[in-house]
Amino acid sequence: MNKVIAVSANTDFSLDLKFSDGSLKRFDVTPYLDRGIFTELKNLDYFKQARVAFGTVQWPNEQDIAPETLYLDGVAIDEANASLPAESNLTTA
Repeated sequence: MNKVIAVSANTDFSLDLKFSDGSLKRFDVTPYLDRGIFTELKNLDYFKQARVAFGTVQWPNEQDIAPETLYLDGVAIDEANASLPAESNLTTA
């Protein structure tokens, strides 16, 4: 299983992710924003607190999305289109 090793939360409620196999993907979180515990993620300041924990992405109140979902439903991106290279926005494991 590929684990998330870096994440950057974007202002459009997507996540730029780097996985343990080296792949870069963008995952759209908007379909989750009206579901149960994920409604708190509608607050952009809170959403931007995404961090890597236990091989996936987690927020302070322990919302998380399975790494398999992030990997399989994420859209491949290249480094030029990823927000990951900016170290100030990067959260790594």
